[in-house]
Amino acid sequence: MATPHQIFFLSHGGGPMPILGDPGHWEMVASLQKAASLLRKPDAILVISAHWEETLPTVTSAQWPSLIYDYYGFPDESYEIQYPCPGHPQLADEILQGLKGAGIEAGVNSSRGLDHGVFIPLKIMYPNADIPCVQLSLCGSLDPKAHLAIGQALANVAFENLLVIGSGFSFHNMKAFFTPDTEESIELNTSFEQWLIETCTQTTISEEEQQQRLIQWEQAPGARFCHPREEHLLPLHVCVGMANRAADDYLDVTILNKQSSMYLWV
Repeated sequence: MATPHQIFFLSHGGGPMPILGDPGHWEMVASLQKAASLLRKPDAILVISAHWEETLPTVTSAQWPSLIYDYYGFPDESYEIQYPCPGHPQLADEILQGLKGAGIEAGVNSSRGLDHGVFIPLKIMYPNADIPCVQLSLCGSLDPKAHLAIGQALANVAFENLLVIGSGFSFHNMKAFFTPDTEESIELNTSFEQWLIETCTQTTISEEEQQQRLIQWEQAPGARFCHPREEHLLPLHVCVGMANRAADDYLDVTILNKQSSMYLWV
């Protein structure tokens, strides 16, 4: 029988900007702090970050993971950020076995550190860095159905008091972040967000229909404008596959002047 886990899909903003005091991320920081207050403190955290892709889903197993400063052109202080949380090799093995038990080929990486899709939001939510954390990669195929299946497999991992975080961004058009808004761009952004909120939160939508909508997400209004490449959306697929129901709550937040959203299953 599946163990209930807390699940949180978050929009993680631009590189290290959320913790550098950037005004375009103030709402995001407040939303992550609010989410942390709504969640019971976990004994361990699993993060699926948009910033790691492998041929097979791969989990980190280092006891003390390093940090990967996978962003460029920021102030020197951005490359001195510390988040010395422990890893959790036992949890990594349980995740690996859970995926394999569901017929999903998976791998383990004992040397990879945590990328900024992990340590930036965690530094905001859990600044003491006292909760063990492991990271799971996306599949390089970027197949939405495969990521829903990964979530379904993770639902059966019997680790108690686990928080699973999908760290992506509900809007991720890099060019649009640095281009003045137009009526059309605003409409495309808001239309996709409305569709996503409806898909993730409406209890009148069955679990099967919810997953079909996410498999066919490209058909949503504004989909490819908001996601020219879908890697920042797919952590949500893992979360939905794992929860297999409507979200209990969502946070509507403006990040870098774009409407974005986050979803909680508690």
